[in-house]
Amino acid sequence: MTTEKTGRLISFEGIDGCGKSTQASLLKQKLEDLYGEDEVLLTHEPGGWSGGEVVRNLILHATTMSSLGELFLFAADRCEHVREVIEPALVRGAWVLCERFLDSTVAYQVYGRGIPPGYVATIASWASFPQPDMTLYYDISLDLAMERRRSRARSDRFESGHRSFLERVSGGYRELQLQYPSRILRLDASAGVTEVADMTWRAVSQRFSL
Repeated sequence: MTTEKTGRLISFEGIDGCGKSTQASLLKQKLEDLYGEDEVLLTHEPGGWSGGEVVRNLILHATTMSSLGELFLFAADRCEHVREVIEPALVRGAWVLCERFLDSTVAYQVYGRGIPPGYVATIASWASFPQPDMTLYYDISLDLAMERRRSRARSDRFESGHRSFLERVSGGYRELQLQYPSRILRLDASAGVTEVADMTWRAVSQRFSL
């Protein structure tokens, strides 16, 4: 699936309630001011492609689902998302901002569900998913994240999971940041929206010399 690319892929990671969607939108606006609307793409997983809403709804709201079934649905969704949306944008030189990518699968399915890490690594290698040029990890306490989520009208299967599951996911993200410090940048998401946006912009502008 890999194709020569000239664009940049930035992924946004963290547990639900960390504010990554807000920060992705704010960064999109900043980059559009510099490069124009046609040069910046904001997308998300799961479901960020033409047939993705069906898969997204199944993943997030199915009454029951096995851990392996969940893993394979995420992988299928990512295959189509990369093929249809991400790779074409990267090839034409655009900035691609993606809310959740492969690190989410590792954090939620490996650390959270207990799937052997080799399964995920094999799928990613076989599918040749692109590596993000930068991953912004919004770290936040579980208590604060849960407090922020209480205002939402509906929670999905992951948001409403047992605390122990969400603690494992959060710990997984921290482990990933330690494993890949040159790619994954940790940002303190407990600060206010404007402060976090400033931190995000400084990190991106320094990384890419903007």
